[in-house]
Amino acid sequence: MSDSTPQPTESATDTVDLERTVQREGETFSLFGLHRDSFSERYHLTRRGKVKRLNQIIHIARQFDIFHGLTPVKMRLMFEALGPTFVKVGQILSMRSEMLPQSFCDELSKLRADADPMPYQVVVDTLAEEYGRPIEEIFSHIDPKPLGSASLAQVHRATLVTGEDVAVKVQRPGVSETMAQDVSIMRSLAKVAAKLFPDAQIIDFKGVVEELWDTFEAETDSLVEARNLAAFKRFSKPYKYMDCPAPYPELCTEHVVVMDYIDGISVSHPKQLLAAGYDLKEIGTKLVDNYATQILDEGFFHADPHPGNIIVRGGQIVLIDLGMTGRLDQRTRTVLKDMLFAVAQQDSPALADSLLRFANTSPDAEDYPALLDDLDMVVQEYGKVDLAELDIAAFLASLTQLAARHGIEIPSSITTVGRALITLEGLLDEFIPNVNMIQIISDHIASSESRETMVKKEAKSLAIEGRQALHSTLSPLTELKHATRMLTRGKLRVNMELVGSEEPFQQLSDMVNRLTMALIVVGLFIGSSIVYYAGIKPVVFGIPIVGFMGYIVAFVLGCWIVLDILIKGRKRKR
Repeated sequence: MSDSTPQPTESATDTVDLERTVQREGETFSLFGLHRDSFSERYHLTRRGKVKRLNQIIHIARQFDIFHGLTPVKMRLMFEALGPTFVKVGQILSMRSEMLPQSFCDELSKLRADADPMPYQVVVDTLAEEYGRPIEEIFSHIDPKPLGSASLAQVHRATLVTGEDVAVKVQRPGVSETMAQDVSIMRSLAKVAAKLFPDAQIIDFKGVVEELWDTFEAETDSLVEARNLAAFKRFSKPYKYMDCPAPYPELCTEHVVVMDYIDGISVSHPKQLLAAGYDLKEIGTKLVDNYATQILDEGFFHADPHPGNIIVRGGQIVLIDLGMTGRLDQRTRTVLKDMLFAVAQQDSPALADSLLRFANTSPDAEDYPALLDDLDMVVQEYGKVDLAELDIAAFLASLTQLAARHGIEIPSSITTVGRALITLEGLLDEFIPNVNMIQIISDHIASSESRETMVKKEAKSLAIEGRQALHSTLSPLTELKHATRMLTRGKLRVNMELVGSEEPFQQLSDMVNRLTMALIVVGLFIGSSIVYYAGIKPVVFGIPIVGFMGYIVAFVLGCWIVLDILIKGRKRKR
């Protein structure tokens, strides 16, 4: 839409009003507190309905001859025939190369949620039911021809009675109940299979089902998309080149979203952009740089950046359809920054360290050498490649397969990031063919690290190290306290070892031995002399035998002492 198009009032975008709108009909208050209807109650799920839906799934599976094997194309077509839930499952599986061969992942990545348009009368009836009043009181005109039709919802251009040009996104009747049935069935089957085959690959499938379960309500609750639009509108405000449609909270319901109509050129038409005077390289660079801000700085990002969701208007890049978004906590963002920067800098050790931190698990000690070997192989293959030639999809697939082999659980939010980056990379091949998006993201990381930020990070690091040093210093004092108490109670024993003291102690031992022998020699001489002068018998050659033997022993020992001193003195000189 042009700049002259009326914008919603401030009250329409007010967060407080939007939050008030987000109250669920399934919540009631009683004497025992807040009560939420169960999942089955909310979506009117019954055993009979589940059985009926399961029979439908089996019937479609038989049509594709699933029991005789599936080709990648047949699997994609079967998922499309099964409906939006399985389209979503296929999109998740396309990033799980540890579960499926790469050929299947490549084919499933082509899954689109396009569907035949629902009749205009169904749209009108749905709107009237949602608002509980004639739609003529809200819309002065609704274009019967849809702007787009997906398996989950359909979008029409309309004009409010107040004159604003808007887009109305209407969810298909019954689609949320069908998806709820599908998710519930798959969750039950995954639990049973996990019990029957605890070591089988089905455990990974259980993880896929749980990921689908976590995102189900966001996909089927239009109020979530309205909140996402409001949040992204606030995020893009500082960036003049980025924007998104503003929601009309008072007109948004659980199954309807009303937002600004955006009239521009889709990035899927680069020739039209060139004809309009736009620089494709500038568009691509700004889009990737802002996407890096979304993921790494804000932790809130558009999770489905395919060409149909990106429009250029009035010099702005406008992201639409925020039904799929991702969120990352601070720790995950920090580790992801280090990982991407390591790839850009071709720093193999840093990449390996980032993956281990990124996984948030400690590998088995016995498996650790094998893990490092596998990491070295991945690093050698991708860490030294030119960024312009780096295949992000293959790189992420290798890391995912490596993590699965070693029992490392990577957060599902990272899978969402990877899927979004791959989608964005394919989109930008024609915009920035000679520049890899990883390089742009790494430049963003480097530029975002201002001197002030670096000083803060260094100060934080020094504070942590100082704290550790302080605790290391104080801990001996605590032990000294215990030692003192033991000493006063006569319970202290000391084992002491003097490093490097072997030679001095040996010399001391030799001195003591010589001194002892010398005292013995002196004693023998004195004793023998006393015996000689006393003339104690028997006598030989005029010398008492006892005295004679004492002189001989004293002489031998004296010679031994002299020789020992001479020999060891020469050894020390050498």
